[in-house]
Amino acid sequence: MSSLIVIETHVKNMLYWSMRDKFAMRSISSEKTLIQCDFDGTVTEEDVSFLILDAFARGNWRKLLEDYRKNKISVDYFNKQAFTMVRASKETLTEFVRTKAKIRRGFKELIDYCHKRDSRLVIVSNGLDFYIDVILSDAGIKNIEVFAARTKFRHEGIEVQYIGPDGNEANKGLKELYARLFLAKGYRLIYLGNGASDIYPARLAHHVFARDDLLHQCTKENISCTPLTDFTDVVKGLKLLPQSCPNS
Repeated sequence: MSSLIVIETHVKNMLYWSMRDKFAMRSISSEKTLIQCDFDGTVTEEDVSFLILDAFARGNWRKLLEDYRKNKISVDYFNKQAFTMVRASKETLTEFVRTKAKIRRGFKELIDYCHKRDSRLVIVSNGLDFYIDVILSDAGIKNIEVFAARTKFRHEGIEVQYIGPDGNEANKGLKELYARLFLAKGYRLIYLGNGASDIYPARLAHHVFARDDLLHQCTKENISCTPLTDFTDVVKGLKLLPQSCPNS
């Protein structure tokens, strides 16, 4: 009887460690890939912040845009200054966004793909949190992580503040700060973007899906990337990528 008890105990131990190892491997796999995605002009078909500024800004915000495109100011500084020119209420802007903003085709398919593969999908944007929340909520998209500009509506204009991963104000390079955080945590980083500010995190990523200015800059810098027309391209491309990080 004692031999049977020993064998039974041994079998139970083997089953326990086998199940624990499988769970551990699943946990490792679930955190292996992180998709960091821009919002304006990537998730949406147009840059929502530009739509708002065109319609409501009281001042020459395009002069600031020109300075940004000439690398005279950062995108963070541009948004902080430009949105002080907007005096409209949150309610007015919310209704405006609902009539103008459109999500690019295939985004829900990307979300479903990430859920099935236990990949983490995170939006990191220089855009404003209030309209990102409205657009995602109206599309029925919930439980997605968003790191964007925090906004306060004041009489003298919209106050914009960027908070970095450390909880402190980030005056420059929000997307890059989060990309470095995700890499430090051991993720394989896939980057999705369209704008000039996306090149900084794209340089750090294991693979890039790009359109517009980012695609042009990646081509110029010989950064391997996949053109992004819509998110069905991303899902197809992700299925073709190797399932582990390249050796560094």
